[in-house]
This record gives sequence, structure tokens and C-alpha cells, in this order.
Amino acid sequence: MLFFGFYFLFAKTPEKKIFKNYLRSRQIMGIAMLLLSANYSVHFFFGIRFKNADSAILMNMSTYFLCYSLFSSALIMLLDRFYITKRRVWTHIILWIIFSTLSGVVLFLLPSGIMQKFSLFALAVWLVVFGVVLARRVIIAYRRAIRIFNETQADDIGTYIEWLSIFTYWAVIFGV
Repeated sequence: MLFFGFYFLFAKTPEKKIFKNYLRSRQIMGIAMLLLSANYSVHFFFGIRFKNADSAILMNMSTYFLCYSLFSSALIMLLDRFYITKRRVWTHIILWIIFSTLSGVVLFLLPSGIMQKFSLFALAVWLVVFGVVLARRVIIAYRRAIRIFNETQADDIGTYIEWLSIFTYWAVIFGV
């Protein structure tokens, strides 16, 4: 995961303006992968879940919330170049801060018991709903891109290819 994260960020890429969205999407994907790698590394090397389970839960929930946003933005950006706006970025950042703060309050300030478990369940539901909403956006953007692609194609693609083949042969024969 580290390899792909760094590769997406630093590998040689074309410097043409046409690839701007692809490059930005790739960088966002690289950041998301490095963030997940950092999360897994902390768990593996420092054994945080054995030292403080609440901290491990907070770290996982916060990381996954942010990564959901980054991965979905990177994928949708490939399909819709106008998807990422300042407003959307700030909305996702503010939602992440609110979610992380509430997770911290629930885990560290609420006493252990039914209220804490219910609050954790509510946060988990929020995380799942957020993921489903983002996944739905990706699917809708994909379907929209496919529909646009299909509408730009000729109605009878076979006839078009045959015509193009004949045209190509005639162009070669007449030395165009």
C-alpha cells in the first residue's frame, strides 16, 4: 500500500494540461492510500489497540471517514471534472472534524456503559451511511458518463466502422 501511495504521488506522469484531472485524482488516491498505510502502521508497530482500545477505535473511525471522502472524490473526479469544488472540500473537511470530535467525546468523555455503546453505534451508522451516500455518487457519476458516451456514438456503429474502413482503403488507393 505504501508503494502505490508513493507511486501515485511521485511517479513520472505526462505534463499535459489534458491530464490535469487524472493527475489530481491520482494524487488524491495516493494520499488516501498513505493515510490508510499510516493507520495500519500505527496499529502494527505500536500495538495501539492493546494499549488503548478507545484510541484505536477513534483512529480507525476517523481515518475511514476521511478515506471514504478521498477515495470517492478521486474516482468521481475521473468521471466528472467539475466534482471537486472548494465548497465540497470544505464540507467534507468540516464533516470529518465533526465526526472525529464526536468520536473523541464519546470515547473519552462519556462513561463506559450503555450510553457510550449507543453513541458508538450511532457514529458507526453515520459512517456507513456516509459511505453509502458516497458510493451512490460514484455510481451515479459512472452511469452519467456511460450515458454521455453512448449518446455520442453513432446509432449503428457497425455501419460507421464499415464506412470508415472503405473510406480508409479509398484514401490509401488514391494516395491521400
